[in-house]
Amino acid sequence: MASKPHPPLMKKHSQTDLVSRLKTRKILGVGGEDDDGEVHRSKISQMLGNEMKFAVREPVGLRMWILFSAVMFTLMALMALALPNQLYEVVFDDQLSATRVSVRLFGGALLSISLIMWNGLYTAEKVIIQWTLLTEACYFGVQFLVTSIILMETGSVSNAAILLLLSQVLFLIVTLAYYYHLGRRPKKI
Repeated sequence: MASKPHPPLMKKHSQTDLVSRLKTRKILGVGGEDDDGEVHRSKISQMLGNEMKFAVREPVGLRMWILFSAVMFTLMALMALALPNQLYEVVFDDQLSATRVSVRLFGGALLSISLIMWNGLYTAEKVIIQWTLLTEACYFGVQFLVTSIILMETGSVSNAAILLLLSQVLFLIVTLAYYYHLGRRPKKI
């Protein structure tokens, strides 16, 4: 029994024909932009979702900044809860026993913000990191305004208060810079 040789394999011309490929991709619904501006290369990536849009290209030092902020907020909160009078005296050079409750409430709020910062440190999701930075920026902005108003009302400005105001402005600028850099769309290669 002699076997017949198989005919040579023919290459389909539709694979090389660009118009035919474009029509096929259009029917499948791939290759075009979706509502989010994502371009799916295959139907599978369209169905499963593209994990690349959740990947974060972090700015240099972002995790260190969030760690520093979390530690700073935690330490300030513990100091405000444990030593409210001393914390008030350092900044405002004034002794008021009535401020003990308000400083402790301030410490509780700082402790809550520190928990947000600790959560932001261990997440990989861009949106959570952005909200963490926005929370921190809002805190520093409001804190700067409140401290400035109190200093204008009392009329006395200490070196510690000036240092506090300058550090709040510096922290606000750094936090907003990270927030802006994280919110930018990455360049497509």
